[in-house]
Amino acid sequence: MKTRAICISAICQLLLHLEGALSNWEDWWTYDGISGPNFWGLLNPDWKLCDKGRRQSPINMDPSILLFDPQLRPLQMDKLRVSGTIRNTGHSIIFDADTTPEVAVVNVTGGPLSYKYRLQQIHIHYGREDNRGSEHMIGGYAFPAELQIIGYNSDLYPNMTEALRLHKNQGLVGLSALMQSGDLSNAELRIVTSKLDEITFRGQEAKIEHLSFRELLPKTDFYVTYDGSTTLPGCYETVTWIVMNKPIFITKQQLHALRKLKQGDKPTPKAPLADNFRPIQALNHRVVRTNIDFRRPRGTHCPTMFQDLKYRVNSQSWNDGS
Repeated sequence: MKTRAICISAICQLLLHLEGALSNWEDWWTYDGISGPNFWGLLNPDWKLCDKGRRQSPINMDPSILLFDPQLRPLQMDKLRVSGTIRNTGHSIIFDADTTPEVAVVNVTGGPLSYKYRLQQIHIHYGREDNRGSEHMIGGYAFPAELQIIGYNSDLYPNMTEALRLHKNQGLVGLSALMQSGDLSNAELRIVTSKLDEITFRGQEAKIEHLSFRELLPKTDFYVTYDGSTTLPGCYETVTWIVMNKPIFITKQQLHALRKLKQGDKPTPKAPLADNFRPIQALNHRVVRTNIDFRRPRGTHCPTMFQDLKYRVNSQSWNDGS
């Protein structure tokens, strides 16, 4: 408690120093120290959910508490390819799809979704070492990296900004592909990482042409879903998260290229961009559902939504996608 009080005092002094000097909060939050995740909710009144929210992300998906829901449908995603811009924000790597009226639009429906969502962004989170980096965890296990495809509810909102601004339920969807180190990477991921040497420093950006959101995801119909939040400030509780049951693969060379990226601009590069993941948040009695019926592939007799509220699963099933 004493350490937290000292940090809060330091934050107050920092705010007084910056008052009137900075109009953009995005310029100076971080993933560590007194402007890190533990203090996001104190930095800006609009970010209070980061500290007080009850449906925060990411979470640890413990296989023993998953709830099989037979009503969950397969995801349906357009096959169209998109073009856009990838940029180093100083906090993360973000791809923004072009939004001009004449460009291709990629929608996702089905799964746990009641509306149509237009896919708009890709976020990449990763660690300095292979034992950490993903935001979501499975049974306490972290992956070296995580790719998140973010879209907004285009049935209710005109764009992603409005979907975020109103902080309503079902405003956004987050499709998560956990990344495991391997000898051969996902082919679409290679399109993304081929541009990393052009965005070494904060503020740099590069064009990407003809990228498939669909092919960035693993080839599986199985997933886990829950109601959560954005994992950047202000932690808005408006995201339906869908975490795919199989990882995609990233090579050591691609991880090395990610770890060369810097938080600062070219004159002041500062620290590496790596370790840009938010810590695990409390589940707070939320239901975490899956469309995987483990009784069928494993021959087990675990209770499901047909009979009960929760069941135990074999965590090995996460590794083979069954």
